[in-house]
Parts: sequence; structure tokens; C-alpha cells
Amino acid sequence: MRFCGLLTVAALLFTAGPPCGALLAAEAVSAQQLVDRGVEFLRKSQAADGSFSKQAGPGITAIVATGLLENGVPADDPLVAKALDYLQTFVRSDGAVSAEGSKYSNYETCMSIRAFQAANANGKHDDLLKNAGAYVKKIQWDGDEDHGETSDFYGGAGYGGHGRPDLSNTTFLLDALEALDTPDDDEAVERALVFVSRCQNLPSKYNETKFPQLNPDGGFYYTIAQGGSSQAGALPNGGLRSYGSMTYAGLKSMLYAGVDKDDARVKAAIEWLQQHYSLDENPGMGDSGLYYYFHTFAKSLDAYGESSFVEKDGDKHDWKQELIAALAARQREDGSWVNSNERWLEADPNLATGYALLALSYAK
Repeated sequence: MRFCGLLTVAALLFTAGPPCGALLAAEAVSAQQLVDRGVEFLRKSQAADGSFSKQAGPGITAIVATGLLENGVPADDPLVAKALDYLQTFVRSDGAVSAEGSKYSNYETCMSIRAFQAANANGKHDDLLKNAGAYVKKIQWDGDEDHGETSDFYGGAGYGGHGRPDLSNTTFLLDALEALDTPDDDEAVERALVFVSRCQNLPSKYNETKFPQLNPDGGFYYTIAQGGSSQAGALPNGGLRSYGSMTYAGLKSMLYAGVDKDDARVKAAIEWLQQHYSLDENPGMGDSGLYYYFHTFAKSLDAYGESSFVEKDGDKHDWKQELIAALAARQREDGSWVNSNERWLEADPNLATGYALLALSYAK
């Protein structure tokens, strides 16, 4: 498999090819050095009202604030404090942290939960977090919306309101619930696990839909709902292609929901990832969603709890150091990161930099 070269004590060695081809300084670059440069970029790109890319709503500001906080920038630093103040303006009476009428209220509220929880050392945001947690549970698909356990919507979350559920937004929900220390046996967590398991290409009692039989590779796809779809497309036989970011998202979601590492679902996801290990691309998607992938890769492997990742052929990876190398090769002179692929807004340096900082917070 392709991967970025290991950072050594003295030098950075990169594999051939464009993603990691640029040689950096001979001296090894640390995660903190990359973070420091990214933070300086964000100090310059923040708007006067505390926002980042507010034309896209509060979600990007929440991602950036969380990335800063999880890398040790204190909540009272003006950079973070102004971002949190901006997010406070979106707090609604129903508990959501989103613009009135937003189609992305689940995504925006879940991201904001992570930001406010990371800044909540003194309990200042307890009420906000309690109400926001109740809100995202309320809009999760379940029997209250006439979608009982047999429904392919059951347990999932969409971007907001009553949008079609998908694995990405469901993992945002589980991330938020994990940040709130929600127990594994919470009904919302158990419901989410039902949906997550149905987005895995693994024939089992947890997924008796047609898709695992058509592509039983153990990876994950975007959604089972409304006939099922994968951002990586379909096979000629109608099976849904698994891809990197969703397989890491599925792995992380199962671990957060209390699924044991010896469970067949976790083992199958790991086997798929062993066959598709890469820090050159989002496997199955190329450079689409690459920085989302970096973040999900890091957060998932951190949750898995192993310092190295071993491929099927026995190649052993120090995934943290390889992630640092991959991000070092892509950081721009101004300290930002940008994806040349505009899909999912990653050509926005604020969003890509926020994702990169989140990824680096797990690589230290």
C-alpha cells in the first residue's frame, strides 16, 4: 500500500509520487510545529466577529475552535474565546446550536458540542451542553418519527431536521455523545449502533440487507437509507463500494458505542483498512474529502488504541509519525492547509486547517 514515509530522528523520507513528494527540512518536523504554524494562520484568518468562513454557517467555526482547544490553545485565548462567543449567538431555545431554519442543525450542533465541551473545564457551559445533547438525541431517527427498528432510517442522523440519515452524520452524533460521556447503554447510542452496523459490508445478524451479500469486504459505505448509496459508487452487481473515510468512521463509531475489538464487525473493518492503508489518499475516493479523512483516520486509530498499524502483508506503520509527515508535506507557507479538490468545501483553508489540527491532536 502507498504511505507517507516515516519521520526519523534526523530526516524525513518520503515515498515517490506527488502527495508526499515534497522534501522538507532535513530535521524532523514535530506535530507541535505544524500546529503552531496552523494556529498563526487562523489568528490572521478569523473574522472580526470571531467566525471562520461564516458563509457556510457555524460548523466550520466549531471545527476550528475544537481543533484549537484540543491542541492546547486555552479557552480564554482571544482566538478561541471570540470563536466561542460567535457560536453562542447560534444557541436556540430548543437546544440546537445552529442558524434558525438551518438544514444542517445536527452537524452544526454536534460540532459545537465538541467545541464547548473542550472549553468546559469550569462547568461554564453545562446547561448549553445538556440542552444540545438532548436536541441531537431528539432528532435522531427512531420510532417517534414512525421509523421503528426495521426501518433503514432507524438510529441514524442526517445533516439536520428530518433529512436522510447517513453514516457521516451519525458518527458526528456519536462523537458528540462520546464527548458528553454518554454511557454505551444509552438508548441513543444503541440506536445509532444499529444504523452504523447496517452501513457495513459484512453479512451478519446486524445487517441482513442485500448489500453485504453483494460486496462482503467488511468496509463501510455512506448510507443504507432510501435504497442505499456510497460516495465511492456501486459495483456492476449493485453492491455498494466501501471507502476509507467511512470505514474509519464506522470503526470509530462502533468503538464509541462499546463494541469490543474482538467483535466480528470490528475485525472486519480492521481487515479492510489493513488492505487499504494510505496517507496519500482517501481510499476509494482519491483526494475527495482528504482532510476529513485525515481527521477520521487519526481519531479512529486513537480510539482503537494501538501505537502502530500492521497491514495484511505484515508491513508495520507508526501511524502517528506517518500522519505528521503527510500533513507536513501539505502545509502551505502561510501555515494553512487546502485541498485542491473543492468537494465538501475542503478548498476552504479554514475548514482544511481545522481538520488538520484535529488530526494532529491525536498524533502527539
